[in-house]
Amino acid sequence: MLNCSSTVACPHNLTEERLKRGWESDESLKLIFSVVLTVMMILVMFSLGCTVDVKKLWSHLRRPWGIAVGLLCQYGLMPLIAYILATAFSLPPIQAVTVLILGCSPGGTISNLFTYWADGDVDLSISMTTCSSVFAIGMMPLCLYLYTRSWDLEQNLTVPYHTIGITLLSLIVPVAFGVLVNFKWPKQSKIILRVGSIVGVILLLVVMVAGGILIKGSLNSDITFLVITFVFPLMGHVFGFLLALLTQQPWERCRTISMETGAQNVQMCSTMLQLSFSSEQVAQVFTFPLQYGFFQTLNGFFIISADCGHPKGRSISFTRPIDLA
Repeated sequence: MLNCSSTVACPHNLTEERLKRGWESDESLKLIFSVVLTVMMILVMFSLGCTVDVKKLWSHLRRPWGIAVGLLCQYGLMPLIAYILATAFSLPPIQAVTVLILGCSPGGTISNLFTYWADGDVDLSISMTTCSSVFAIGMMPLCLYLYTRSWDLEQNLTVPYHTIGITLLSLIVPVAFGVLVNFKWPKQSKIILRVGSIVGVILLLVVMVAGGILIKGSLNSDITFLVITFVFPLMGHVFGFLLALLTQQPWERCRTISMETGAQNVQMCSTMLQLSFSSEQVAQVFTFPLQYGFFQTLNGFFIISADCGHPKGRSISFTRPIDLA
């Protein structure tokens, strides 16, 4: 039999070659997409900073029970769920590690926007996102080491510390400016909040459309991987809510912790994949974080809609009325 393992004509190598070319040709488009999303997210975080109550934020930091429960969900539940899913579905090594990397990533800033729309505790949400990003410096490598010890990995995993720093800056700086604007110009801050909420809707629509295109293109490739991207964030939301309820957190905090648990920093996961694997390997899994972002957005809208029907929930309003009195 002809051994084609080292020839371009080999069907397997042709597939790998197409994946590599597709990955490289999309680099410029990905860069533009990332820049646009980053700018929009900064505007959203600036507007959410206008809702922050400094006294309430300080009370969360002085008595960080809600933050502690959130961190337990973030670095206790999510890596465990990722490991169970990867093992239960018998994923190949590269896919299993990808799921685990996403599970070990800190919370995403998209949860802050959903918390605002769900009438959750925005101050707690921002505190949790910031703290989980800071803790990621030590917890990401620790969780990855603990869960990959039983796996035979050929490559070392590189934690993207520079991405963690960028995430913290893009979170803390705009929120701090929003707090300042709310303190000095409270009437104008309410207008900024409405504009930021509209930008947030546009941002989520962009993510949904991009994710939908990627999912349509991957329907014929690996249905198991696609099922995991749907189940994973949903399990994070559900188990995060149950753990918050078990620790007797108020209803408002339960909603917030649920949102924060299921929403992961997909950008950090993508960066870590590019730093840790070859272009051929990344081409096999680079859609996973974006598909996860699509489904976590879809789940977020579903949770908000379901919460509106609960006696303790409130009606959803993406652009709340402005009281200039």
